[in-house]
Formats: sequence, structure tokens, C-alpha cells
Amino acid sequence: MDYSRLKISLILLFTVIFAGTIGYSVFEDMPVFDAFYMTVITISTVGFSEIKPLSQVGRLITVIIIVSGISVLTYTLGQVARIFVEGELQSILGRRKLEKQISELNDHYIICGSGRIGTIISRELSNENIPFVVIEQDSEKVKQLEEDHFLYLNMDATAEEALLQAGIKQAKGIVTAVKSDSDNVFITLTAKGLKPDIFVLARASDVKNESKILRAGATRVVCPYLFGGRRMAQILKKPTVVDFIDFAMMDSQLGLSMEEAVVGPTSDLIGKTLIDSQIRQRFGVVIVAIKKPTREMVFNPTPTEKLESQDTIVVIGKEEDLKRMNEVLG
Repeated sequence: MDYSRLKISLILLFTVIFAGTIGYSVFEDMPVFDAFYMTVITISTVGFSEIKPLSQVGRLITVIIIVSGISVLTYTLGQVARIFVEGELQSILGRRKLEKQISELNDHYIICGSGRIGTIISRELSNENIPFVVIEQDSEKVKQLEEDHFLYLNMDATAEEALLQAGIKQAKGIVTAVKSDSDNVFITLTAKGLKPDIFVLARASDVKNESKILRAGATRVVCPYLFGGRRMAQILKKPTVVDFIDFAMMDSQLGLSMEEAVVGPTSDLIGKTLIDSQIRQRFGVVIVAIKKPTREMVFNPTPTEKLESQDTIVVIGKEEDLKRMNEVLG
């Protein structure tokens, strides 16, 4: 917002006050404070009587102060009002625009909590252009969300109203990443109550609470400290394997990615074996595993493995090839 006009008007106002104080002090022989007081009551037109009878010069100074002072004061107050009104208006319009964008989301993710874990998840989804909305009530974290240009709701994630405003009915999944495990349980129960089939990824601060969150209805539970400890141990034991997974999952410079693709119900690959589907030949990808609808995981599937509707194929390949494969499978 432009504050230059307000600065100019304040400078002019202080100039009038300073000039009036000097004028009364010099030409009417008033003490400095009395001269300042006389100038202020003249500009404000409060109607107080003069401190002492004024000479012709003093009355001329008063006329000049009234004309210039009231004009400058009115202009200054107008600028102050403009800033407050425009600021409030921008806030309202910005809020409405944000709410409109959130209401238009579909097949998105809801992230409850914008702490360290929630922030990392948000940025990863943003990098992949995956739609999401964050629910956060901490004012400092909300400022960071605004700087990152993420869609957010400044609400309590445990409230049913917050999940409804975040579009849980149209959401693809929800992430509960708040610090309190009890809040994560409550959010999971609320989410499942609003949409029983929604995918819920929950954080557990304490490993002992993992089973409780699962019983509440979470699809998957991750304990960051346990996961981080195991990963560090794997780096010590199998550094090359970890490096390979990192390259496949996160190193975009190689142009490779480990991805999953679901065989859609209308795909022409249903009932075909892997060798008949020619997925490897057509797309140049490496099939690592197939997850069946029964949640059975088939690792390093043979060429005779048959594809079924809703099978999830885990592959490694170039990003452009993976996109083409997803279109065919869908």
C-alpha cells in the first residue's frame, strides 16, 4: 500500500504547527508551550478562548493557521481513513478470493497443521502441482503460508466446520500432522465420520500411539522419529541402496522417478499378462511391484502376472514415459 501521501500530509501538518508556534512566540511574545497550545486549538477549532488578546499581526497569524491548518488536517485524516478502509477492503477481498479458490478444489489433499512436517509435505505437493489446502490456527505460521502462496484456512483443524470448509467431501485425502497425538486421533475420527472412504495419513509423535490412531480409522500412520532413526540406520548398513532410492524418488536431475499407476476399470490392459501388455517395451519402465486390490504386494512380478482392475503398478522410469503410461492405464 502506498503511504507517500500520508507522509506528505503529516509533514505539512507538522510544518503548520511549527510555523504557528514560532509566529505566536515571536510576534505575540508567548511562551513556546502557550504558542504551541494556541496553534493546536486554532487548527482543531475546539472553540477555546484565546490565551491573551491578540494584536492585528496575531489575528492574521490565526487566520492563516485556520485556513491552512484545517485544510491540511482534513487531508491528513482523509489519508488515514483511506489506509484503514483500503487495508480492510483488501483483507476482505483477499479472504473471499481464497475461500472461492478453496471451494473450487476437487481431488485435493487437506493438511492439518503447518509445523515442520506439515510444511515439508506442503512444499513437496506444491512442487508437483498437486492441489491442497492447509488448516492452521497459529498466526505466525499463517503468515508463512501467505508468503508461500499456499491455500489455507485459519481455523482449528479439530473442528468439523474446518474440515467441511476445506472441502473434505471432495478431497482425495487428509494429512493429520499436528503435534498432539490426541488431536490427530480426533481429526481422524472427525474426517472418517464426514467421509468414511477418505484416505487418512496420520502423524504419531509417540510410537505407542500408532495403534490407537489406526483404530481411529487412519489409513496409514507415520512416526517421524522412528522413520528417521530407521533411515539413518539403513544409511549406515546399506548406503548404496539408500542412495539409489533417493535418486529414484527425489533426484530430478536424472530425469528418473519412482511412480505408481492404477489400472482403471475401463483400461484395455485388464486381464492381460505383463508380457502381453508390453508395458516395459512401450514405455521403457521397470516394473518393481504390483499391489493388488486385496492389498497383497507382488514384488518383481513375472511376465505371466495378470493385470486386474484397480491394480497399482509401482515402476521406475523417465517422467515423460510415466505420464504416457498413466494415460494408457487410466
